[in-house]
Amino acid sequence: MKNILKIFFVLAIAISAMQVSAQKTQKFGHINFAQLYEMMPGQDSIRAVFAAYQEQLSGQFQAMQTEYETKLNDYQTNQATMSTIIKQTKEREIIDLQRRIQEFQQTAQEDLQEKETELTTPIIEKARTAVKNVAKENGYSYILNSTEGLVLYSEPADDIMPLVKKKLGLK
Repeated sequence: MKNILKIFFVLAIAISAMQVSAQKTQKFGHINFAQLYEMMPGQDSIRAVFAAYQEQLSGQFQAMQTEYETKLNDYQTNQATMSTIIKQTKEREIIDLQRRIQEFQQTAQEDLQEKETELTTPIIEKARTAVKNVAKENGYSYILNSTEGLVLYSEPADDIMPLVKKKLGLK
C-alpha cells in the first residue's frame, strides 16, 4: 500500500511539474525578413553577377535566334530551286534548331533560378542565423516573418528588426 501511495505521490508531482512548464508564457516577435535581406551588404555585387550571367545567356539566345532566322530566310528564299533532298535536310535543320532554342530557353530559366539561389543563399543564411541568435538571446519562442502576411491576427508582438540590425552591424 505504501508503494502505491509513493507511486501516486511521484505521479502527482510529475503531472504538476508538466502543467507548470506547459503554462510558461510564449514570447512572440516578428520581423520583415524581405526588408532585412535588402539591407544586407553585398546586394550590389549579387545583382551585378546575376546581371552578367543573365546577359551571357541572353547573348547565346540571341545568337541562336539569329542563326534560326538566317536559315529560315535562306530556306524561304531558295526553296523553289532546291532539290527534294536538300529541302528536306534544310527543313530538318530548321526544326532541330527550333527545338534546341526551346530547350535552351527552358534550361536558361532553370539556370537563372539556380544562379539566383547560389548567390542569395549565403546572405539569407547569415540573416536567418542572426534572427535565430537574437531570438535565443532575448527569450523568444517564435519569430514570425511579417513580409509573408500569413498571420492574420496575433497578440501584440515585438518587432526584432532593431535587434537583428544591431547584431549584423547594419544601420
